[in-house]
Amino acid sequence: MARTRLYRNGVLEAEGFPIADVSEHIQDPSATVWFDLLAPSPEKLAVISEELGLHPLAIEDVLHPHQRPKLDVYESHLFLTVYAVRMGKGAGPLDLTEVSVFVTKNALVTVRTDDTCDIDAVVARWDASPGLAKHGVSFLLHSLLDYVVDGHFDVAQTLDDQVEELEDQLFTEHPGDGRTMQRQMFDLRRTTVRFRRVVVPMREVVNTLIRRDLGVVEQDMGPYYQDVYDHVLRVSEWTESLRELVGNVYETHLNLQGFRMNDIMKQVTSWAAIIAVPTLITGFYGQNIPFPGFSQSFGFWTSSLLILVASSILYLVFRKKDWI
Repeated sequence: MARTRLYRNGVLEAEGFPIADVSEHIQDPSATVWFDLLAPSPEKLAVISEELGLHPLAIEDVLHPHQRPKLDVYESHLFLTVYAVRMGKGAGPLDLTEVSVFVTKNALVTVRTDDTCDIDAVVARWDASPGLAKHGVSFLLHSLLDYVVDGHFDVAQTLDDQVEELEDQLFTEHPGDGRTMQRQMFDLRRTTVRFRRVVVPMREVVNTLIRRDLGVVEQDMGPYYQDVYDHVLRVSEWTESLRELVGNVYETHLNLQGFRMNDIMKQVTSWAAIIAVPTLITGFYGQNIPFPGFSQSFGFWTSSLLILVASSILYLVFRKKDWI
């Protein structure tokens, strides 16, 4: 599947035309072409590479997914790798879509590994700002990056909400199953680390892209790209904070478990001390030798009274110390 668009002098002129016509359109300096490929075959990429003069190393990166977000500068074009991210269903893992982008003087080519990345949302952004279409590739690329970074913001907000839920669970009176909470913290920590890997490198990508010597970003589009860069910085800092928060929640959870274990040990030790008193008294009075009250009823009542008084005193002392 492929989608195509043709802008001429900043006006949308055609869309849905065959990719074979791209090489003809890009000969016109007033034309700007965009086409999108969804999981193309190596043969199809080879044809496009020949038509647009794409570097073999860039094509190789497309054919070998799971690349790090980056920006490579070649003589005839730029090559970007970015990731569109969204949360999985429920509390599931992240859904990552690797998007490879070729940027030439008047053509933008996007290659997606799957359809998780909503390219219709990107097209809607282009249609929402027709006045900027005169800036050609600079405009198209900005909307694509803006869509990607906005998705990063949404994921960061969702992760932040999940961290807050875990923080609230830490200090509940009845925390529930500790294993369940540990599993949630582990999954959240793994998700945060994975998210950080695709967010933090975006700072270098956008910062390099807005360099004047590359000539990709037109002067009028500079503030728009600077806005995207500011958003990238905010998401990166937010992600770093989330990683620290998850680590703090995990350490706090371990500390609380230690505190609860200490309370349990106090309770067990206190009850053991109380039980030891009657054991001591009954054991002493059970010796097979005469003692005051031996074989007399008052001896029984004396030992019983000692057990009651000593156990009560110990109970009150431990209760005052909040051990039981």
